Amino acid sequence: MKNEKITEFARLLAKLLLFLRSTETMTDMKATLETIAKNTGFSKSTISRVLNNKAYLSRISKKTVDTILDEAERCGYTPNLIAKNLRINRSQTIGLLVPSLANPYFAEIASVIIVEARKYGYTTIVADTMENENIQNTAITNILSRQVDGIIIVPCGNDPAYLEQTNKQCVPIILVDRYYENSCLPYVVTNNFAGGYMAASLLVRNGHKNIACIQGPPTAMTNRKRIEGYTAVLKENGIEDRAIVVGNEFSIQNGYLETKLLLNDGRRPTAIFALSNNIGLGAIKAIREAKLRIPEDISLVSFDNYMYLDFLEPAITRIGQMVDEMGKMAVKLLNESISNHREITSQIELSPEMIMRESVAPLINVSSTNYVVQD
Repeated sequence: MKNEKITEFARLLAKLLLFLRSTETMTDMKATLETIAKNTGFSKSTISRVLNNKAYLSRISKKTVDTILDEAERCGYTPNLIAKNLRINRSQTIGLLVPSLANPYFAEIASVIIVEARKYGYTTIVADTMENENIQNTAITNILSRQVDGIIIVPCGNDPAYLEQTNKQCVPIILVDRYYENSCLPYVVTNNFAGGYMAASLLVRNGHKNIACIQGPPTAMTNRKRIEGYTAVLKENGIEDRAIVVGNEFSIQNGYLETKLLLNDGRRPTAIFALSNNIGLGAIKAIREAKLRIPEDISLVSFDNYMYLDFLEPAITRIGQMVDEMGKMAVKLLNESISNHREITSQIELSPEMIMRESVAPLINVSSTNYVVQD
């Protein structure tokens, strides 16, 4: 019994000592926070967020973070997480946001980026933004909470403000495939105007004047630039009044429904320019259901390059993008920004290529046709 009482007393004494130590630590911590607050002029809550590496969640500026970390280091605050370590802390994780993983094009971009990032030692957290700007911004906040070192994103919407703020105050961001006009955000994209121009030029050279364009999301920069290239060719050839632009998303269903409507319209086009492979697949289904033949009855040009298009009957003529180069370059730029602690300002456009196959046929004897196509 006596030994049991001694043991119990020792246990209680140990608890008391732990309590006193924790109280002393809490007191020291409180005192240090108060000292930093007094010396910097910032609130204790702001200082706490910075010292717990959560400044990015509260959008605390880099200048404020540096001031607090300098003072914390001077005060010798938290030896296990001193300011110097906070500054060089890296998770070797990056975020990747795409509008739709169900879209083979975006899935391919994601695959290239994930593989390339692994070569630099990064693990990639992927989020599907569902082509929704609100979901995109929420996803960015969630990914930041994972303490990623940087973000690569195929953006959606028209407002770059949140991305610009994140890039300036939190972690570096690289845009891929799409970009914002009049924004300083770095990007690697395809010259989509050139791609739209090339596709429309090919069809005009083959005598087509009634060329329908089935588009994706009207607000997407890629979509808008392809439309601009298409309409530029029609204008140069005096047939801009025949422009037909329909559709609203990069989906098979959109291509199918819009083609069904076009084929039942009194102005049935002689050619279709599909602004994505998914749209093109939907168009092919609708054309076949109408008992029409490609290219004998209607020509088709698609945007994006997939090997399976060569196994269709006929093989589809298309505008190819340099997806591998785009993804690899985006990862390289992001790694440079992370490793060298410097802002990246590169804004890069890669040239598309025309991949000639068998889905375009001359409408008339084009040798006697006057058309305008600028190099």
